[in-house]
Amino acid sequence: MSNHIVSLNVGKPRKHVYQGREIETGIHKTPLKDRIFLSLFNLEGDGQADLVHHGGIDKALCVYPYEHYAYWEQEIGQKLAYGAFGENLTTMGLSEAEVCISDIFRFGEAIVQVSQPRQPCYKVAARYNIPDFPLRIQQTGFTGFYFRVLKEGWVSAAGPLHRLEKHSAGITVTFANQIKYHDKNNIEAIKTILDVPELSASWRASLEERIAKLK
Repeated sequence: MSNHIVSLNVGKPRKHVYQGREIETGIHKTPLKDRIFLSLFNLEGDGQADLVHHGGIDKALCVYPYEHYAYWEQEIGQKLAYGAFGENLTTMGLSEAEVCISDIFRFGEAIVQVSQPRQPCYKVAARYNIPDFPLRIQQTGFTGFYFRVLKEGWVSAAGPLHRLEKHSAGITVTFANQIKYHDKNNIEAIKTILDVPELSASWRASLEERIAKLK
């Protein structure tokens, strides 16, 4: 099945009360039909509250496969709207098992590249008031992933979103998640992931730190 965009979603940070305290989060996104500009950092009209852990060059676009929606709807007992996981692109045909770190895609006028798996944080838990939601996402491997932007341009939900280049190393997002969250002491596998130059800076630092501790 060819890949395509189900929904293009944007949203600015806003206040949210979780476990008795007020937090600010950009996880609430709204589907957008209009054409919009994608810069090196994000989509016009989009934003993140925590710029230390979200956004930036390596995390300009958050992508989540629509194929996982049915599973989560059954798990949490509610219907999910597009952008349910705070993603900018809700896609079909681009599962974690099919996408590799460093794969390059044309998205409208822009060129984007897979930089790392998405690491779910407590903001997902806050949105649905499910404290262990990030852990459950990690355990399933249904994390989604991030694009960095290699070439800026105008984009829309109409796409297109075509893979231009599949990285020769074949390090899938699924494989990276498996090593990150499950097979944590596999030094050779960690080194294999680190051998991909286009891996994001944050994941590289985390995996290098893990190797240092294992040694």
